[in-house]
Amino acid sequence: MLAGNLLKPLKVAFISTYPPRRCGIATYTADLTDSFRKIYREDYPDDEKNCFEVIALNNTPQGYPYSREVSFHIRDQHREDYQRAADFINVSPVDVVCLQHEFGIFGGEDGSHIIHLLRELKKPVVTTFHTILAEPTGGQEKTLSRICELSTLVVVQAKMAVRLLKKVYGIPETKILMIPHGAPDVPFLDPSLYKERFQAEGRILFLTFGLLGPNKGIEYAVAAMEKVAKKYPEVLYIILGATHPEVKRRYGEQYRHGLEKLVREKGLRDQITFYNQYVSLERLIDFLVAADIYLTPYVNKDQITSGTLAYALACGKVIVSTPYWYAQELLADGRGCLVPFCDSEAMADRLLALLGDEAQRNRMRRLSYRYGRKMIWREVARSYAAAFEKARLHYSKVARKSIQSLAVTESAILPEIRLDHLLALTDDTGLFQHALYTVPNRSEGYCTDDNARALIVAAMNWRLFKDEAVLPLFRTYLSFLLDGYSGEAGRMRNFLSFQRRWLEEAGSEDSHGRSIWALGYAVAHPPDESLLGLVTRFFKQLLAPAPSFTSPRAWAFTVLGSLYYLKRFGGDPEVRKLVHTLGERLFRQFSGMATEAWFWPEEIVAYDNARIPQALIAAGSYLGEQRYLQTGLCALNWLISMQTNPEGGQLSLVGNDGWYRRGGKKALFDQQPLDAAAMVDACHQAYLATGEHRWQIAMDWSFNWFFGNNDVHQPLYDFSSGGCCDGLTPGGVNLNQGGESTLSLLMALHRMHLASHQGYGGVGEVAGTASPPHDET
Repeated sequence: MLAGNLLKPLKVAFISTYPPRRCGIATYTADLTDSFRKIYREDYPDDEKNCFEVIALNNTPQGYPYSREVSFHIRDQHREDYQRAADFINVSPVDVVCLQHEFGIFGGEDGSHIIHLLRELKKPVVTTFHTILAEPTGGQEKTLSRICELSTLVVVQAKMAVRLLKKVYGIPETKILMIPHGAPDVPFLDPSLYKERFQAEGRILFLTFGLLGPNKGIEYAVAAMEKVAKKYPEVLYIILGATHPEVKRRYGEQYRHGLEKLVREKGLRDQITFYNQYVSLERLIDFLVAADIYLTPYVNKDQITSGTLAYALACGKVIVSTPYWYAQELLADGRGCLVPFCDSEAMADRLLALLGDEAQRNRMRRLSYRYGRKMIWREVARSYAAAFEKARLHYSKVARKSIQSLAVTESAILPEIRLDHLLALTDDTGLFQHALYTVPNRSEGYCTDDNARALIVAAMNWRLFKDEAVLPLFRTYLSFLLDGYSGEAGRMRNFLSFQRRWLEEAGSEDSHGRSIWALGYAVAHPPDESLLGLVTRFFKQLLAPAPSFTSPRAWAFTVLGSLYYLKRFGGDPEVRKLVHTLGERLFRQFSGMATEAWFWPEEIVAYDNARIPQALIAAGSYLGEQRYLQTGLCALNWLISMQTNPEGGQLSLVGNDGWYRRGGKKALFDQQPLDAAAMVDACHQAYLATGEHRWQIAMDWSFNWFFGNNDVHQPLYDFSSGGCCDGLTPGGVNLNQGGESTLSLLMALHRMHLASHQGYGGVGEVAGTASPPHDET
């Protein structure tokens, strides 16, 4: 309780979505903060300060016209915003932070961006979990567990959630508080008094409200109305709520139109009406009070909370629901009726039974209302106030536990990803190969190699930021690849003139392999799900000539693309067989060629070298082939050792002026960004396979080549445009910023950001230095 228990008033920073953004978490936070403000004013009438502020999550670039309570905006897909928010909160007069957590409102893999905020905070944190998954993915479990580690206390809204946190995530019960979902304080009223407001006098009124989407299962309630209406033609079912903004953005009004069509087909236009509105709380209460029966026909068993169900219960409604977890708990002991999932017949029978038993309906209403009194927002806000005080006292007594499991890249300073130069190099055909300084060189035209890399960059960018501005780029690069395929030759062509004339009938095996790699990545991580079928068919089409390839790099690219494809379609035996076939070829190439002094599958170390060990490591991990894995790790170790400058310890790549032949001398220049990017990816793959810290260090060491930790001690990255210089020469950097170099930098930078979000990565600042990894094998 606030009154009489606090040495001083508390100021709380709520991290959440917030109105006018339309989502359930925003509504919850607005109701909670409003009630918190009211009890604060009661207990501290002379205190003029605001008792809370909101750190709001934005899912649009322009944000929202927030009220003055919002003190800081976070662009949900921009990791640097989370770090800046932590700095802002740390210097603010805030006593406690209250995080409202739902996976979908935070950026990063499995919503992991929020971890970067929490780990920098120097304030006690009370986190409310609105979703607890019984069968999380590895990434979801890791994210939620880390949030629990970084929170002083965690709040859930159901007993089932407490059990899941303990059993599935290993969270100690002493850290968990159960605070029910809030609901408005509404008198126990006769529904007939409010029906005239909806022209429903004398009718039986059913209600479902909330943001519409396919998981609501409303089609089953509509189907149930057919049977109910035959016996009770005076029934009126109101479906209240706008389509969920994310559903509408991706699928338009497809779900709503399908429901409306179903109503027409069943002849229920007089019995079912839609209110396509996002209504105020006052208007919502009018609907709730007028309703005789409330329906929640949801189809997801794992739903651990429901604001709509909580509101209906607190208003003393007769409730018929499917048995999702929260409904099972809230409607126990006669407070409601449960019917099987997706069973319109059972729902109709239950509704008919209730309509024929007024005594049971009245009994359920009284039980619901009585139970809901402990859920009104005033009581919930006081429970939160007690939790905030408990967290503050605990935080002041106990030093924060040092989290030893933090991955080192989480402390690295990564530059913001900018696509300005990528956009400058792209026209409606595709990505230009070369540039004169920063100006596209049209005379050199385009190539498949670069557009394949560009497709990967576009898909990686979508994974990180979910920014729809990247979708046209993705489609442009995909269109280029589609046009680059020669059906007659069954191969990808590589070079296209500015006049859009292909300059060859079939390109190199490497360009074909890179296309397979890019399409495989797009299958695993498609920015546009509607294109998945097209990309998948094209990927499978390109696999046909792969078994006949003779280039080890083409084998490697094909393996990498196939493994990405198998992330989505793991049951495809042909693709799995191809991975094994090409992995075996790479292994045998090493077996026939490599020695301890020359651990390489060719007589020359040329370009994009680290892709070969990367593919072996990845294939070995996926197939459980230790031969492949150990060979790949040894080859990567050899590359690192051979490319370490003996004087300064920095990465010194093989130059393209003669490369490095067995028995010869390694060319020092020109060093290419392509090879540094491959080293970053290969070291990341080695870390995933082994979990060894030295590969995190190697990843950062390789990445810092772009930022001056190289043989000429000059950065290649252009911070103003996001471009990258074309290489290192004896006289310094090549100031041209062409497609391959810019894409190599962007691939490495995206990989570092993705690795950081997933908890993998390296150490040190971007412009700093790092030693090469010590070989611990």
